[in-house]
Amino acid sequence: MIIDRIDNITRIPQEYRRPDPPAPKSVKIEVTGKCNFRCGFCPLSTRKHRGTDMDIKLFYDIASQISDLGIEEVGVFFMGESFSSPDLLVKAIKHLKKDLGIPYVFLTSNGSLADPATVSRCMAAGLDSLKWSCNISDKKQFSKIVNVKASLFDQVFENIRSAYKIREKHGYKTKLYASSIHYDNEQQGLMEDLLAQKILPYVDQHYWLPLYSMGSLATAKEKELGLIPTAGNSGRYDNPVPPIPCWTLFTEAHIMSDGRMTGCCADATGEWIMGDLRKESFMEAWHSGEFQKLRIMHLKGIVKGTKCEKCIIYK
Repeated sequence: MIIDRIDNITRIPQEYRRPDPPAPKSVKIEVTGKCNFRCGFCPLSTRKHRGTDMDIKLFYDIASQISDLGIEEVGVFFMGESFSSPDLLVKAIKHLKKDLGIPYVFLTSNGSLADPATVSRCMAAGLDSLKWSCNISDKKQFSKIVNVKASLFDQVFENIRSAYKIREKHGYKTKLYASSIHYDNEQQGLMEDLLAQKILPYVDQHYWLPLYSMGSLATAKEKELGLIPTAGNSGRYDNPVPPIPCWTLFTEAHIMSDGRMTGCCADATGEWIMGDLRKESFMEAWHSGEFQKLRIMHLKGIVKGTKCEKCIIYK
């Protein structure tokens, strides 16, 4: 199940605790940087532009390197909402599964653009996991936090229900999951009825995530909304890991839509760039001098003066 895969990635094995670790266990590729939401807790809201699609030839090149390295888990998303570019998303999934035989291809979506036709195409292409990010309890909160028209709130749940029916009708192997951010105990209480009625009947598993600090990139908006982030990226809410060393530096690579590799799972604006896959190989970027220096500091437990100093735990 998905929580086992998450825990496997967020726990750093001893052989990965080095400046130049083996190839990551997992890679997230931002097939598109576009997103129709502007969530107050997400650093994507700090981007000055709406995001662009990844060039398909660049995607093929990166995917080929990932396959050659024996990496078995690939996410066809990063910061953007992949259903914003449906044809590209389907093409990416099909290439990873049909052409390269990647064992596990996964996707997280806000659900609003996941229309039944595109979801069916994704499942038919071989998508292994589709997770819905469900963080809002009602339309009032939706408008306040997501900053889009409230009508999309109902569309999200219609799409979640449709995805389940499509899978069951056609016998697709795609697992369906959902996660929710645990802003606080009050929010969890508000979410319970919604989860019971509109989400849990249509997914295989649901789990809670803490409200990450997102590298402090969205801190001003979080304060405005009255949100208090947790320290660093601690993985799942019910099974957290220490924020230092940060697992995102050691076990999972993150590729932006322009081909740059970032060291932070919340980097929407390129502040943690470690390499450029348009100019160097995947492993050259993964083992770049900048990346190794940052990992050394994390392994020492000293991040003052690094790019990670802004993360809320170090305030």
